[in-house]
Amino acid sequence: MNPQLPPVAPEVAAAAVEALTSRLRKKLDAAIETYVAAPVTVEGAVRRVRCGEDAEVVLTPGPSGAVTDAEQAVCSCLLAPRCLHRAAVLGACPVADAETAVAHAEVESPAQDTVQAAVRVPGAGAAASPQTGPTDAQLAAARALWTAAAAVLAAGVPAAGAVAQAEVLRASHTARLAGLHRAEAAALRVVRGVRGARSRHDGHRLTDLVAALRELLLTTSLLAAADPAPALVGTARRAYRPEGSLRVHGVCREPVISATGYGGVVTHLIADDGRWFSVADVRPGGVARARGAATATVALGSGSLDHAGLSRGGLLISGATLSSDGRLGAGKGVRATPVPGLSWTSGPLAALFARPLAEAVAARLGSAPVSDPEEAERTDGELIGCDLVIVGVVDHQLLAQESVPGRADTDGLLVRLLPSNNHPDLAHTANLRRLASRPGLRLRVVGRLDPDRAATLRPLAVGPLPDESTATLRLPTEWLGHADLGYDRIEGIHLPPADALPETPGLISVPPNPVAEAPLWRLRRLVEVAVSGGRRAAAEPARDGDRSGAVVTLRRAGFRTAADLSHALASEADRRGRDVFGRTEEADPDGYARAWLAAAVYLTGTERALVRATWQPSDSV
Repeated sequence: MNPQLPPVAPEVAAAAVEALTSRLRKKLDAAIETYVAAPVTVEGAVRRVRCGEDAEVVLTPGPSGAVTDAEQAVCSCLLAPRCLHRAAVLGACPVADAETAVAHAEVESPAQDTVQAAVRVPGAGAAASPQTGPTDAQLAAARALWTAAAAVLAAGVPAAGAVAQAEVLRASHTARLAGLHRAEAAALRVVRGVRGARSRHDGHRLTDLVAALRELLLTTSLLAAADPAPALVGTARRAYRPEGSLRVHGVCREPVISATGYGGVVTHLIADDGRWFSVADVRPGGVARARGAATATVALGSGSLDHAGLSRGGLLISGATLSSDGRLGAGKGVRATPVPGLSWTSGPLAALFARPLAEAVAARLGSAPVSDPEEAERTDGELIGCDLVIVGVVDHQLLAQESVPGRADTDGLLVRLLPSNNHPDLAHTANLRRLASRPGLRLRVVGRLDPDRAATLRPLAVGPLPDESTATLRLPTEWLGHADLGYDRIEGIHLPPADALPETPGLISVPPNPVAEAPLWRLRRLVEVAVSGGRRAAAEPARDGDRSGAVVTLRRAGFRTAADLSHALASEADRRGRDVFGRTEEADPDGYARAWLAAAVYLTGTERALVRATWQPSDSV
């Protein structure tokens, strides 16, 4: 992926690949690798890529910043538009977000406030009878997505080239037309993950690709079976509904850097009743855009407030519109007036820190990501507040203890603190290093839970602990009581002297991590190898007779279901049929995909249960 190139709508990239001849398709992957590193000439919004001496591809993005029409990608060669140059350059571009194809502008139009129902069920009128399950078009789209995803899983990352990715993109476009928004979003994440793995992108994580492929296969399999659950269909992220009048208070800012070349800021807000909202300013530009958006003007209201001021202030909004993920809209009918903000010691912000950490985490991790992925995504995205005491660094991990009024510090939960974003141009990592230099420091933290790691919190903002004069932060007055860890840089002057801090009980070793220590890693490795290496790699345990002892170890440790699923996946991967002449037949991708999906779903649920257990007090475990 070339970050200088604009995002491309899935249907445009898929159509370019489909137009190629079989001979040109064989050369497509090599051509994409060439044009990923090719220089890009920037002329305003236009991007030009020179493809040899006689060809040049010109990309002219639309108002959304993405190439959403085939006519916006033109090649000067004689074979255009069915040429290798055009398809390869489009393949080197990032995949546009699902919402970009629906809304060609960052701000929604006033008419969107009234079309949420139409977005949820395309083609359904107000007087139509309620739909009790997927329509015929949705069933067909779900089956097509399942087939494309199963083919990618069987091939593995090395063999899932541009042609296989184009099949997923085309199926995702069909799913969008049918209204399957959750399946479409999962399909786009799969394509981005495969591309990141094939190009060895620094930000690629195999676990993210596994999660995206698991969600895509699970969602499409349930839809193809006519499951009527509305969460499987999902909603368009830009479907806004009227919310009336709101008074919201700023909590913190969070820099955003996406894998598709977008960057910006999200300011988190909380209402008087404790509900979470957000105002986003994310556009093409990457990390430079994320840094500059810290003081960008908020789209709501009169334009007199920037994101830095909103994170420490508030808004009184009339005619508010709200998306399903809590994002506030900025339509023409929205009016917003800046109001003074609240400190972290009053109003709904104080209530954020009054709840014990174990109870707050139980509420966030209560939704199962498999049975209700939409609800799990919403609760996982909500922030959490707590009072902590810095313990120190053990084995390169920053540890902190929950501070509970009326109880000793050693009685609180021990949590790990990790940067919310490791990008070197952001301040997260440097700020955590500063905090780690002061064991015994007491502070308030607002952050996001890491649902995949044992007792891990990713802080977004910190502030001084009330009623603590010496052993807490000393922030500048203009910061109004808290520091946004992605933007504000904590210096030595903001910390108390080391000799003024109380001694903390030292830790010889890191607390136990049941997620990493349980033998489930053997099943996890098989599930990940199946994605990264394909069906042949997953069949190795069956061919060597389980010499590694994975199945036996899992069964002896009490994970009998994991052992059975591991054996079933390896056996299905090695299954080969023969025709009447004794020749090897093409393996069934559906059976293999079902076996992999069963193992992946079990692994997700079991690891989530282990993570929940690490957030419980020691006396209740």
